[in-house]
Amino acid sequence: MIVSCAEDFLDELNNGEFPAEGPACAKAVLMVEPMEFTISTESASDNYYMNLVDKADAQRALLQARGLADLITGQGVEVVVFPGDPDTPDAIFPNNVFATTSDHFIIGHMLHPSRQKEAGRQDIQSYFQTRPYTRIDLSQRECIAELTGTLIIDSARHIGFCGMSGRVDPAGLEAMHDAFGLKLVFCFELQPIEYHTNVIMMVLASRACVIFPGAFIDPAVPDAIAKAFPGRTLLLNETEKNAFAGNCIALTDKDLFMSQTGVDALRVSSRAALEAWGFVIHSTQLDEIEKAGGSLRCMVAEIF
Repeated sequence: MIVSCAEDFLDELNNGEFPAEGPACAKAVLMVEPMEFTISTESASDNYYMNLVDKADAQRALLQARGLADLITGQGVEVVVFPGDPDTPDAIFPNNVFATTSDHFIIGHMLHPSRQKEAGRQDIQSYFQTRPYTRIDLSQRECIAELTGTLIIDSARHIGFCGMSGRVDPAGLEAMHDAFGLKLVFCFELQPIEYHTNVIMMVLASRACVIFPGAFIDPAVPDAIAKAFPGRTLLLNETEKNAFAGNCIALTDKDLFMSQTGVDALRVSSRAALEAWGFVIHSTQLDEIEKAGGSLRCMVAEIF
């Protein structure tokens, strides 16, 4: 079911059955290393967070991506790394293009033509085709669906939260609802400067949520989302959001990964709340990659 107002979402949440029956965290992640990393001026047309002033340092971006992979594997989570492609030099955010459930390998449909090329990578497709996944290719459909950039998922309860922007359309929303096997999706309008939901909110191991309330057109929306995680919703301020503190991910029930930029922006109270909920924060410097308008969560596609 897809609902689009806070009252309907709360009615469904309160009256429906959403047991935590699925895995809350992925068993591994996929990363694509930067190769001849550049900043896409095409993507910058609707990505407020991109830095078009400072020239990209391709070697530094590569070292930072490898540092993130090492940080994740250091906590016991497998990282499957694919090489970058000079034909897609900004293809470092695979979570927009590739995703999985326990049953499905999903290929998204990107808005910008320069990123649509990523969906055709045969090496990544072959990797999943040799495993027990049913392939769902949204890149061949008449829709826009930038997967877990636009759709935040409470995987254990099969609930989704989708911010509508140019990076997802109604057809894409319906396609993702079905592909991810979700029971309930709450869709809502974002402020014009917001392009991806995963910059302004994230569900952490299906047991907590971080969210920037100012990103929503309807103030009732973040209030309703907070009720889905009672007592464990961290309200970010604008400084924290702009530093990508919301673009984080819990890859185990306790291990929370966030860029150093995000960690440095956290208020004392914000960090204390996350730690009180049992999360251990792991960080690494990703400022070179953040010039492209995304951060740590965007760099990892979950493998369930």
